[in-house]
Amino acid sequence: MEKNPSSAEDLKTIRKIMEESTKFLSISGLSGVFLGMLAIAGALVAYFIITGYGSSGYTEYFSNLHGGTNEDIKWILLIDAAVVLLLSVATGFLFSQMKAKRSGKNFWTTVSKRMLTNLFIPLAAGGLFALILLIQGQVQTVIPVLLIFYGLALVNASKFTYNEIFYLGILEIITGLASALFPAGGLLFWVLGFGILHIIYGLFMYRRYEA
Repeated sequence: MEKNPSSAEDLKTIRKIMEESTKFLSISGLSGVFLGMLAIAGALVAYFIITGYGSSGYTEYFSNLHGGTNEDIKWILLIDAAVVLLLSVATGFLFSQMKAKRSGKNFWTTVSKRMLTNLFIPLAAGGLFALILLIQGQVQTVIPVLLIFYGLALVNASKFTYNEIFYLGILEIITGLASALFPAGGLLFWVLGFGILHIIYGLFMYRRYEA
């Protein structure tokens, strides 16, 4: 028995409408690429700040420097991370709004607001926790905490957007746990989690949904 082509197309259209009504699909793959590049640039700035003060590596810097100098660089690194975060958020919003406009969709919808709420609650908790750790001098735990909470945020928000976000979140969590096991490689895990994984994810999403 042959299928009615018209009926098949109607079912496909209905499924698409239902998916778009329950998921935010304006996330741009290119934004992931740019976020990854920003993260790598931020890591390079942090590396040059650390080595510029005579330290040979991440662990050596926090182990060997004491007093005011240590505190000064610690806050400079915090500013570096904050700038990367702000630029990343702005880039993500810009690319997503551009994609929504190209598709003729509204960016601010009930679904997008739910997704952002589920994303930002774990992010805010992780950011505040990392700040507390930084103030208390537990600097080597900051990057693992940021990676793990970022991964949890992606997993939490994935039910309102592409399923691939869930798997990216799992990889971020794994990277954060590995970073906690090997704190001397903090910057390398930052580059892997926030940089390389984002670039790979962004290119994959762009080719699958936008190219």
